[in-house]
Amino acid sequence: MKKFLCLILVLATALCFVACPADNGGNPVFDPNAKSEGVMTWAEYNAAEVDSEVVIEAFIQGKQSWWYDSNNATGKGTFYLQDGTGGYFVYELHCTEELYNQLTVGTKVRVTGYKAEWSGEVEIIDATIEIVESEKYVAQPEDVTVLLSNASELVKKQNMLVSFKGLTVVSVSYKNDEVGEDIYVTLSLNGAEYSFCVESYLTGKDTDIYKAVGALKAGDVIDCEGFLYWYEGVNTHITSVTVK
Repeated sequence: MKKFLCLILVLATALCFVACPADNGGNPVFDPNAKSEGVMTWAEYNAAEVDSEVVIEAFIQGKQSWWYDSNNATGKGTFYLQDGTGGYFVYELHCTEELYNQLTVGTKVRVTGYKAEWSGEVEIIDATIEIVESEKYVAQPEDVTVLLSNASELVKKQNMLVSFKGLTVVSVSYKNDEVGEDIYVTLSLNGAEYSFCVESYLTGKDTDIYKAVGALKAGDVIDCEGFLYWYEGVNTHITSVTVK
């Protein structure tokens, strides 16, 4: 009997090591791509038809301001999410202000909604959200500078946190010529120009990044990070900038 019990314990331990990824020290490794049953992988979400219902799990990486939609008597928030493979943009998701405040960067969530596309931007709309118990995950920006001239490859990184190096400022302007609104930034690399943006609902006028971008001058060379939003082409929502 003792030999039989020992055999059972050995088999159970072996199964645990097969089922649970581990580092070189044998410790379990956190997998940001792990999904609950019935939840899409990023590849499945990416392949889903526009207007189809989608269910995804990912981690909050950024969020625009919460607001109350009095016409529909509901609170709404817009979120940038990411797992270990790709990014998601969740537009005007239904949530209370209390829940919105709990959705801090790194929090894992399950989102149920409908896949949509607007001017090239792939997003999830008419969505609801719930927090999933998990370790936190904060994505590191991926340097995609070399893809800037290759839209068909760059778009595959859509909605992810990315970085660009060595861009030259062409112009900086405010939406409606009013400080406090979005800042439109035209940047160039190797003779081609690209449109970037500081989204005021994401980084308001009192933030350091909003002030830093507003102070940029034509000819400045910068490195920047942001969420790879897409509006008829790359239109990164800038979250960090460094003048070289």
